Amino acid sequence: MEPHRLALGEARRIAITAQRLTADRPFDVVGLVHDLTVLQVDPIAAIAPSADLVAWSRLGEAYRPEHLTSALEIDRTLVELTAMIRPMSDLPLYRGMFTPWASTDTVQRWFTANEGFARDVAALLERSGPLPSKEIPDTSTVSWASSGWTTERHVTQMLELLAMRGDVAIAGRRGRERVWDVPERVYPAGLEALDPEDARRRRDERRLGALGIARSKSARTPNEPNDVGDTGEPAVVDGVKGTWQVDPRVLAAVREHPFEGRTALLSPFDRLIHDRKRTLELFGFDYALEMYKPAAKRQWGYYALPILHGDRLVGKLDAAADRAAGMLVVHAIHEDEPFGPALRRAVDDEVEALGRWLGLGVDTGMPRAPRRR
Repeated sequence: MEPHRLALGEARRIAITAQRLTADRPFDVVGLVHDLTVLQVDPIAAIAPSADLVAWSRLGEAYRPEHLTSALEIDRTLVELTAMIRPMSDLPLYRGMFTPWASTDTVQRWFTANEGFARDVAALLERSGPLPSKEIPDTSTVSWASSGWTTERHVTQMLELLAMRGDVAIAGRRGRERVWDVPERVYPAGLEALDPEDARRRRDERRLGALGIARSKSARTPNEPNDVGDTGEPAVVDGVKGTWQVDPRVLAAVREHPFEGRTALLSPFDRLIHDRKRTLELFGFDYALEMYKPAAKRQWGYYALPILHGDRLVGKLDAAADRAAGMLVVHAIHEDEPFGPALRRAVDDEVEALGRWLGLGVDTGMPRAPRRR
């Protein structure tokens, strides 16, 4: 079909609408995760865990982290798999789908060499689960070869692989530590079995619905891809090279209803800005998560939050939660474009809302950063 022609602003509004970041807020965390398809799990909590920040940025101050915990561990309407929280209804799309890491010949050979270890883990969980990984003995016969932080972490690696196969499941968490069990005690009975190609197609369709607009192909990512294959309808964006895929339902919604944006503070792992190349192409927004950089080399801060205003990404909030002092400390607000009085008030209001949600006061004593040139 002839590609849709999109103005750049229209493409941005499609992305924002799909990500539930308009003034029309969603109502509950389960429905939100269904719309977004994933919340990324990340242990860094300089302000709050990423999954909670993403939920708060959509649902507002009514959201509480215990809502997410309840959906995962009591209601079982959500499930954690490969460092992503997903709707339980999407589980058939992902069981047996190996991440790029797990698909390598090296990993598969290690698993095959340790099949006895795999059986030991499954039998122990059947008998004694749910258990954290530290309570599961390492009976591996072949060591895991790694030059990084996974060296000798045989139990964790085996649990990750068994979870992708559908042979174990994450039953919940004790603090930040995952608790594992057999899938029969976590997943609902009678899950649909899907042909791999059908599952891939449906994953692409779900992902495009959550992104609104995306490339058919993009750079490989560790867990959740940023591309959508040939699903959706082709589109070209004024001033941006190449062809995109657009979700026709989101496109229709944007064209049929007036866009009403708002101001939002985004997690560094937010799917609106997760694909940095797409973010630069559609929003002209340069961003990198800098917590792994030496402090002297950071431009925006250890865990800077991108700032959305209407259909533009306008800056970054460099802040940290000092829970001992009971304060959300604002180190700087970096303005990618000059903040007029209305925009400044909107950002300040959102920072105050973040502090209230965290149960912290807001310390804005640090000078505002000048506009980055």
